[in-house]
Amino acid sequence: MKYQIKLPLLGFEEMTEVELIEMDEMFSKIRSIQNPAIEITLVNPYVLREYSFDVPKYISLLLEIQGQPSVKVYCVVVVQNPIEESRVNFLAPIIFNQENATAAQIALSVKDYPDFKVADEIKHYMKD
Repeated sequence: MKYQIKLPLLGFEEMTEVELIEMDEMFSKIRSIQNPAIEITLVNPYVLREYSFDVPKYISLLLEIQGQPSVKVYCVVVVQNPIEESRVNFLAPIIFNQENATAAQIALSVKDYPDFKVADEIKHYMKD
């Protein structure tokens, strides 16, 4: 599904429209419509850990979020080999509103969410 980016993604300010591609329950990716060579791997944070945050009012208004069922949340992951060494940014989730095909990234404060890290190793959350 294609989404319009309502706020620039950190480090990818030129991306204004992306295609969300779900690979499995854990991993997805977004591909830039303007430049298909640009792809960002995402992870479903809820598969890894307890994950909860408050969506700022301006994001709710910008994305016209009416309720939770229409929203998907992903975190950017930098994939490494082996996969256990991959790093997840829990402090900058991307929210996708499926009802109107819009998305935005939120920059959370470590002060408000001290258990979230910018580059947390995925191995800390994988079950043996």
